[in-house]
Amino acid sequence: MKRLTYFFMFLVDVILIQISVFSGYLLFYEGNLNQDYSEIYFPYSLVLSFFISFAMKISKQYFRIWKYARIRDFLSLFMCILISGCMGAIGFSLVVTSIPIMIQIFCLQTIILLLVGFRGLQKVSLTELFQTKKIKNRTLVVGAGDCGTLVVKKLKESHETPLQPIGFIDDALDKYGKKIYGLPVLGNRENIKSLVQQHQVDHIIVALPSVQKQELLKIVEICKQTEAKITVIPRIDELIHGKLSINTVKNVEVEDLLKRDIIQLDIEEIKNYLSGQIVLVTGAGGSIGSELCRQILEFSPRTLLLLGHGENSIYSIEQELRQSFPHEQIIPLIADIQDQERIELIFKSYQPNVVFHAAAHKHVPLMEANPSEAIKNNIIGTKIVADGAHKYKANKFILISTDKSVNPTSVMGASKRIAEMYIHGLSKESETIFASVRFGNVLGSRGSVIPLFKKQIASGGPITVTHPDMTRYFMTIPEAVLLVVQSGALASGGEIFILDMGEPVKIVNLAEDMIKLSGFEPYREIEIKFIGMRPGEKLFEELMLDGENNSKTTHDRIFIGNMLEINFSEFERQLERLLEVLEDEPHIIRREIKNIVPSFRIE
Repeated sequence: MKRLTYFFMFLVDVILIQISVFSGYLLFYEGNLNQDYSEIYFPYSLVLSFFISFAMKISKQYFRIWKYARIRDFLSLFMCILISGCMGAIGFSLVVTSIPIMIQIFCLQTIILLLVGFRGLQKVSLTELFQTKKIKNRTLVVGAGDCGTLVVKKLKESHETPLQPIGFIDDALDKYGKKIYGLPVLGNRENIKSLVQQHQVDHIIVALPSVQKQELLKIVEICKQTEAKITVIPRIDELIHGKLSINTVKNVEVEDLLKRDIIQLDIEEIKNYLSGQIVLVTGAGGSIGSELCRQILEFSPRTLLLLGHGENSIYSIEQELRQSFPHEQIIPLIADIQDQERIELIFKSYQPNVVFHAAAHKHVPLMEANPSEAIKNNIIGTKIVADGAHKYKANKFILISTDKSVNPTSVMGASKRIAEMYIHGLSKESETIFASVRFGNVLGSRGSVIPLFKKQIASGGPITVTHPDMTRYFMTIPEAVLLVVQSGALASGGEIFILDMGEPVKIVNLAEDMIKLSGFEPYREIEIKFIGMRPGEKLFEELMLDGENNSKTTHDRIFIGNMLEINFSEFERQLERLLEVLEDEPHIIRREIKNIVPSFRIE
């Protein structure tokens, strides 16, 4: 195939050189060819063809893909034709016969024009010139910096994209009215709404990957006031590593609006406790567990143990990790954390140095209906895994907890509170460093409100919200997991790390934003329906108990809640009584839970 392409290009060049030489003679004689010089035309054109095509072969001009050529490629082609053409003309004049200098100039400039022009057509593409133009979405690019101009360049180069850039928005006054890649800078952010109407804009691309998140929020809020669809360029680190393409421009999601500034990690501290270690992650197939596995492998552990009860989720994350980290040792383990013999065998066989315990039942209404299952999984399961870490002398054990454990109104929250208490008590007796990490809702996790809202919007509504005043703390999954990993480095034993969740968000506002970002108008096109609070739910969540005064750590997004001291022996006796009533009526189970957690509010 390559030989056929090379031969075709060579043949075209020879024909174009013949045409160029003939045109040079025509220009010189003003259309009246002289008989003497017309006899020299054919041998002269052959000599030029030989010199030029030979030089182009030596300089690998025939092996370029001209569709993707840059200016320097065309300059290289120009110099190759100019030098070889001059050498051919001089050689012919010295060996055969002299040719008027003007004929040589006319011939050479025509050769350059046709050969360079032919390759220019390949870059522009004949199909682009003659195909029927598709109707494209008129697109406004916010940001006329390096990223915005790169976006416009990629959009113009792509024939498949449905987006047609029509101009830039930029706050820099010195750019206003100027053109970049042939497109004008139309105004600043305050002009977005009027410019969308004036230019009938269908699409807005926010190309500001390095701007602070709060500033991005303000700009997106302005864009949301228009009817245009909004997309956002990924983070600056993705651009630095050359990952930008038309496919990486993504729709603005509600997650983008909630993001805070990029988390700074103490890489050395994390390396010190993860690199070269055997790390066990329970619940490895879940939302938090799977992200933990991705982040941990960045620090090159000796072995990563993926423990989960569901074979499909463990298989899925195992395949993903093997593809992303082909040289790391990854071992999938199917096990139920309530199975004491199986868990002990795993600790005995693999001797993990670090344990991240993410396995848990977390769905509040389901656990209200099945309280014994919450106790078995979240308390007994945690106890079994923690006891294994203690017995086989793991270095660190990190429990993933929840803000629902603070003054709990649900069985799920109370079960996680009891798990925290057990971990705290065990830390006093063990060589293993035990700690808990407490945070709020994570966006996009299984059972969270975001996937539910997306599904409801896709089906035309209504979106169901339990109460107009309900608020929650939110984090993205990667954001929460990064802080969990960092907390593990800070742990020295017995701490409850509390993550900075930012400001609480009203669920109804979240629903309204999601409707707008989907291109609909809340209440008019998509209804929001209030259905009442479900069993075990609270209007608002808390991150600390009364008396749990927090203290700062070396990381500005992580705090330590000073856990209230408990009589561990008495706690263990209360726990035994709770386990004895697991098969009894739910109200009896709840009564025993309240004996352990006095702040548990039974509805």
